[in-house]
Amino acid sequence: MSSSVSSSTSLAIDGLVSGLKTTDLINSLMSVEGVPQTLLKNKLTSTNSFISSLQTINGLVQALATKAKDAAKATSLDLFTATSSSSSVTAVTGTNASAGSLTFSVGSTASAQVGVTAAMSTWSAAAEPITLVGADGTKTTVTPSSGSLDDTVSAINKSGAGVTATKVAAGAAADGTKLYRLQLTSAKTGAAGGFEVYRGTADQVTAGTATNVLTEVGAAVVAQAKDASVTLWAGTAAEQTITSATNTFTDLVPGLSVTVSRASTDPVTVGVAQDTTKAQSVASGLVDAMNAVSAYYKTNTAVTSSTSATSGSTTTTAGVLMGDGTTRDAVQRLGSTMSAPVGGKSPSSIGISITKDGSFTFDAEAFQKALATDPEGTQAMLSGVSANVGAAATAASDKYDGSITTTITGQQAVAKDLNTQIDSWTDRLTMRRASLQTLYSSLETSLSKLQSQSSWLASQLAATTS
Repeated sequence: MSSSVSSSTSLAIDGLVSGLKTTDLINSLMSVEGVPQTLLKNKLTSTNSFISSLQTINGLVQALATKAKDAAKATSLDLFTATSSSSSVTAVTGTNASAGSLTFSVGSTASAQVGVTAAMSTWSAAAEPITLVGADGTKTTVTPSSGSLDDTVSAINKSGAGVTATKVAAGAAADGTKLYRLQLTSAKTGAAGGFEVYRGTADQVTAGTATNVLTEVGAAVVAQAKDASVTLWAGTAAEQTITSATNTFTDLVPGLSVTVSRASTDPVTVGVAQDTTKAQSVASGLVDAMNAVSAYYKTNTAVTSSTSATSGSTTTTAGVLMGDGTTRDAVQRLGSTMSAPVGGKSPSSIGISITKDGSFTFDAEAFQKALATDPEGTQAMLSGVSANVGAAATAASDKYDGSITTTITGQQAVAKDLNTQIDSWTDRLTMRRASLQTLYSSLETSLSKLQSQSSWLASQLAATTS
């Protein structure tokens, strides 16, 4: 934008007659006339810097609001971790876990059915129907486009019957013809994934006239479809076996997921206990988010001084947020709500304390002690503090009507207006430069004419004198 109002030498009109440095003269005049636009540009730069800082602190306050919302939940400290007495059993807690333990033995792990056909070079002489029967009796009939093994594999895999087929090399016949087996595998583990494969239609299967491919000579079921199972309270009157189609049991205990990898008669104990480290991170995370806001505000309202090494003069610069009432009020309100008593008790009772400079500290030892001696009171205190802080943070950073958000919107409107004014000045200064160039060109032309007239008069006078 500025290039359009800077000095232009494409139409140099430095005086050939007057001897004036016309280009330099025009540039000087344009520098003076361009002062208002320069001031607008400087204001736009500072406005954009202000907007950027507002957006940054607004993002930090929004992050604090999110932390506070999570910490304000009545169960925000109900975080648990699971342990297992066996490396073959892993346990993971969910959102509704509770403390406790459970002992069981692993009877079996889940497996998919795997069957292989007899060795063959082609499936059939011509395309013939194939019927896949699931463990629940569902029949799916497909007809390959030809009797080749490749077309048979393709038809089975596209059938949607929950069975995949793979052509596997099986040596060669006496005459040298290559042989293959079809390996058929259930798509899912568990007893419900069992299947049978017949040569023939569904009606033929029902009538008993179809051939079971997996019982032909040379065929075999390599692995049976099987559920995983665990036995609770073995050897007692309450003994109970629980099965799962996969190796993961999600319903043994609410909020606990158990995965088994090996069968064993040895008892395995899984335990669930409160994870005090995770609980502590909820409280410390809230303090960290609050301090991030305070630190950014402090940095961007600080006054700094720098001394020039050459001139020795000192320049003082104020932070971009210095004097902004919106962010000042927001940070002060956040600090006061973070340190305000809840239920007549100070947040310092759970390790959250304010310092002289307005930042906060977190005492992990004090928090752990409070959590151990009064878990309900600690939860109530953290929830109360978080609710207050969350309300203040939301009021400042809400994406629609937050106080900082509103200020950002207003400053963006100011920046847009400044850009419009700068563009207008660009057009105005371009026209002014053209006008000056025309003026001085006319001056040179007039001076040239006067010089010609002067020369003619001088020659006439000289002739008269002669």
